[in-house]
Amino acid sequence: MSGSKQLSTGDIFALGFMTFAFFLGAGNIIFPPLAGQQAGTEFYWAMAGFLFTAVGLPLVTLLACAKAGGGLPRMTRLLPKQIGIAITLAIFIVIGPAFATPRTSLVAFEMGFKPFLGEAESQSWILLAYSIGFFVVASGLALHRGNLIDYIGKILTPVLILLLLVLSITVLVNPQGTAAAPSGDYLTQPFTKGFLEGYNTMDTFGALMFGMLIVDVLHKKEISDTKLQTRYLIFASIIAASGLAFVYMSLFYLGVTSSELAPGAENGGKIFAIYVQALFGGPGKLILAAVVTLACLTTAVGLISACADYFNKLWQKLSYQAWVVVIAVLCAVVANVGLTQLIAISVPVLFALYPVAIALVILNLIVDKLPRPKSAFYLVLSVALLLALIDAVKVTGLVNKEAFDFAEALPLFSYGLAWLLPVTVALVISFFMPKKAEQAAV
Repeated sequence: MSGSKQLSTGDIFALGFMTFAFFLGAGNIIFPPLAGQQAGTEFYWAMAGFLFTAVGLPLVTLLACAKAGGGLPRMTRLLPKQIGIAITLAIFIVIGPAFATPRTSLVAFEMGFKPFLGEAESQSWILLAYSIGFFVVASGLALHRGNLIDYIGKILTPVLILLLLVLSITVLVNPQGTAAAPSGDYLTQPFTKGFLEGYNTMDTFGALMFGMLIVDVLHKKEISDTKLQTRYLIFASIIAASGLAFVYMSLFYLGVTSSELAPGAENGGKIFAIYVQALFGGPGKLILAAVVTLACLTTAVGLISACADYFNKLWQKLSYQAWVVVIAVLCAVVANVGLTQLIAISVPVLFALYPVAIALVILNLIVDKLPRPKSAFYLVLSVALLLALIDAVKVTGLVNKEAFDFAEALPLFSYGLAWLLPVTVALVISFFMPKKAEQAAV
């Protein structure tokens, strides 16, 4: 350990702030207000479910990354190489150029820039120009990843946290309404509905990527000792999770008290924008623009950097810098699909991949307790993927309900959690497999 540099206390907090900023992006802002409004008087249970998947799972995932010694590629090490690459690639594409990263630009545009446009007619061209500018800035920051702690952890995130504190305290002191009756699934299953809504933040996927990115940033800071890296990653995880929980609870409460102010809003972004305008009047647009743009920009930087790093290691014919540019261009193109359409397309994909990611995290946390780790990985992940695909096909609405008669017997199928009990059973079976030597490092 003596041969490795160490971070100062200030740098450790900056690392935690950077991690928090990477997570706090588009989904973190647009989904809690809508969930809070729809949950109404059942918001305590709904919020608990949401925090479970949107804060608890990412925290556990980062801890699993620390234990595995890196991010997603390290966590699939016990699988056949091609299968591990396929899982990793699918998650990186979803969290990168296909969905999550373009969404950062869309939310920044819809909430931070569009309110200043008035009734502009050619908003498609304005969106195109905005998305290009957004990803030019994001890729510019991503190209200097060695300085991410300094740029994001010490400069951008403290400004973002200050703005969020002002907003959160104002919401608590001066709520704009009271809780209404719950609607939809929140009426009968608020916890489960909140749990599933937490999928939309994609934070667990983000954690699988950011674990690797944080380790790389530490390398750039000349932190070479693996025990120190693990310790700093744990500190960063706790700081980020605490910040996320605070933001989510504030935005949830904002949504709960918004039923009179923004009734029937189609997404949380509109609720958030209307609420901020009601609280702060004219300056509200500026506050909204600053919060949303900073939050989305820092997340975009983290996602582009993590994706470029992985794709560069997978296909080294293109340099890291070249991958940054390629991913940024793809994101700018996809961003012009539109926010509502992008969310609709991404939901089935999330239902298919989230259970696999959750199972992978759990397996990495308990891998040293399993008598046959490789066999356990094969069994549990196969069960998770199979059942998750059934949930994903169901949620598309493209297949008649009669086609799922065979699956009705599965516990929690009607809740969109058909995978949960079978995966739990597979995990239990994994502990009772006959012990046998397996040639794989755990």
